[in-house]
Amino acid sequence: MSTTTDDAVEIQMIPVYVMGKKYEVPAELTIMKAIEYAGYKYIRGCGCRGGVCGACATVYRMPGDYKIYTGLACQTVVQPGMHLTQLPFYPAMRATYDFEELHGLAEEPHQLYPEVFRCVACNACTKVCPMDVQVMDYIAAVKRGDIKAASEISFDCIQCGLCASRCMGELPQYHIGQLARRLAGAYLTPRAEHLQTMVANIDNGRFSEVLTEVKGLDLEALKTTYTDREQEPATAGDDWAPQSNKGL
Repeated sequence: MSTTTDDAVEIQMIPVYVMGKKYEVPAELTIMKAIEYAGYKYIRGCGCRGGVCGACATVYRMPGDYKIYTGLACQTVVQPGMHLTQLPFYPAMRATYDFEELHGLAEEPHQLYPEVFRCVACNACTKVCPMDVQVMDYIAAVKRGDIKAASEISFDCIQCGLCASRCMGELPQYHIGQLARRLAGAYLTPRAEHLQTMVANIDNGRFSEVLTEVKGLDLEALKTTYTDREQEPATAGDDWAPQSNKGL
């Protein structure tokens, strides 16, 4: 089925099923926009709509396919015959702790989330992740006490909870990864040596003049200033330095 607009642009319409009811929607829409096109209004759970927050986790099936598929409604494009529903906030268990009492020790995630050792390495968590995070790998890193590695592997996690929804061991992987990133950031990552100097420069008004200048530009001048700015080349070596330190 297809329709045309006043400008004679053909729009292909396809059938999808939302909560079991059939709707005809434009084929180019994301699941989120298709649900709205069908007449539904989001009260909660639509999140950022940009693929960052993980609030719009969606489960769907395709005709004749036994497999359950998952994705983010704001990123996944509808397909003909798609049967879909959205998940609310996933109620996985989350440990309660006073972060100030932690020290970044390898055994702390084990104490807070002892269920991490129920992981059977089935890799269902990785397969369901909409961000292609190697979930099983960061859980393995936590199990062996490598918090730094777990924080790096889980860095792109958006806390959607889909990993926990498919876990045979019933782990809250995304909460465990979040703890690893917090511990790594607070206790295991070296402090930037120039940070205090930069804060002092801000407090002393070093950038006040250039900020006032930028705020006084009109839109076109602001665009030109941005596009013409000096940028570090992608192939620059460690000895590269800008020609001007204005604004630095």
